Amino acid sequence: MIPNEPALRDHLRSGLDIVFVGINPGAYSATVGKYFATPTNRFWPALSHSGIVKIDRDLLAGDEDWLNDVGVGFTDVVKRASHSASNLKAADYRYWAPRTLRKLEEHAPLILCFNGLTGYKAFARYSLTLQVKPELGEQAERIGKSRVFVAPNPSAANAAFSLDVITGWYQKLKELRDTLKTSH
Repeated sequence: MIPNEPALRDHLRSGLDIVFVGINPGAYSATVGKYFATPTNRFWPALSHSGIVKIDRDLLAGDEDWLNDVGVGFTDVVKRASHSASNLKAADYRYWAPRTLRKLEEHAPLILCFNGLTGYKAFARYSLTLQVKPELGEQAERIGKSRVFVAPNPSAANAAFSLDVITGWYQKLKELRDTLKTSH
């Protein structure tokens, strides 16, 4: 049975520049109620050094609320927590991905940034009924009015990408955001 209650609340509203879309909350993140909260996760250091948000300190799990006020939001493809995304089943994606799609279309951020090729591929399959072979960077597909960007999964379990590489992809995301904002 798929639980009806999300393990981690969304940080969404209309008018956001970027919404980061994780695969699903990690068990620790769900317990503490903060995105990317595991100390070894590289999301917060990469975001801090990317220039997406101007701040004179390193960003931390728990900064989601005020980031929402400066144009950055958070959600997940699947709202069920697990110790690893590999624990998710097709039924989780079938249940949650269409619900996530509706929220993303409703709030219509400028850019949706999926953290990980796996998450975007599953999202496209179960919510858009598309079989995609995504590569990192901007995607051809749009979700409503939103551009789609895929960055490496910042989880420490994804050892294929260093912190510097993940930061570089977030810098490309910043460039896309800045270009889109100046063209509007």
